[in-house]
Amino acid sequence: MTPVLVFDIETVPDVAGLRVLHDLGNDLPDADVAAMAFQLRRQATGNDFLQLHLHRVLVISCALCDSDHFKVWSLGANGESEAEVIQRFFDGIEKYTPQIVSWNGGGFDLPVLHYRGLMHGVRAPRYWDMGEGDHKDSRDFKWNNYISRYHSRHLDLMDLLAMYQPRASAPLDDLAQLMGLPGKLGMSGAHVWDAFQAGKLADISNYCQTDVVNTYLVYLRFQLMRGMLTVEQHRVQCDLVRSTLGKSAEPHWKEFLGRWKN
Repeated sequence: MTPVLVFDIETVPDVAGLRVLHDLGNDLPDADVAAMAFQLRRQATGNDFLQLHLHRVLVISCALCDSDHFKVWSLGANGESEAEVIQRFFDGIEKYTPQIVSWNGGGFDLPVLHYRGLMHGVRAPRYWDMGEGDHKDSRDFKWNNYISRYHSRHLDLMDLLAMYQPRASAPLDDLAQLMGLPGKLGMSGAHVWDAFQAGKLADISNYCQTDVVNTYLVYLRFQLMRGMLTVEQHRVQCDLVRSTLGKSAEPHWKEFLGRWKN
C-alpha cells in the first residue's frame, strides 16, 4: 500500500522579510510591521491576505496512513525554525514517496513551501522529480508527479472536487460539517497571527492537526465514492482513525471525536 500523507500548513506574516523589503529598522514592533503590510495589501486588493512569498511557515501538520497504522503530528510544534520544518516535510516525501493529499494545497500550501524552501536552500529532489531524475523509478514521475496539476501523486481535493473551477470550490469546514465530520475546532486561519502573538503555538498546532484529519476523512469518503474503497474498507479506515485518536488524552481530540457524527 502506498502511504497516504495529508498535510496542512499554518503561517504568519514574514516580519523579518517585510523589514527588508520596506527598509524598516528593528525599532518598529512586529505587530506594527504586520499591520502596515496588511494595510498596504488592503489598499492594493481590498483584503489583507498577503502574497504567498510573505507567509512564514509556522507549523506543518501531517496525517499518515500506512497499511493499518494511522498517525498525526505537527512539525514546528516545538518552535523549530522555518527552514527545519520545511526540510523535514520534504525529507518525509523523500523517504516514503507517499500519495500526498491536501485541501487547496495547490493554491496555497505548496506554493508557500516552494517560495520559503527556496529562500532557505531546502533540498527536495524526490518532490520535484518530473521524470528527469536519477532515481530508479524516476521515469514513472514523467506521467504522475507531485507538480503537475492534473496528476494524482498530489491530490488537491478542493481543486479536484470543484473541477478546477475556483468559483465552484467549497470551504473545508462547511463540507466537513455537512458530511457529519467535526469541522474546524478552536480557531480559523484568520486567527493564527493573533494566536501566535499571544504565544499560543500549541493551540495553532492542535487546530492544524484537526484540519488534516478532517481532510483525511473527506479523502476516505472520496475514495469510497470513486470505488477505491468498499463500504467495509471505508468503515475499517474510519474506525482506525477513531481508535487512534481515542488513545490520546489531548482535549482537542476528545472534542473532535465528540463532534464526529458519521
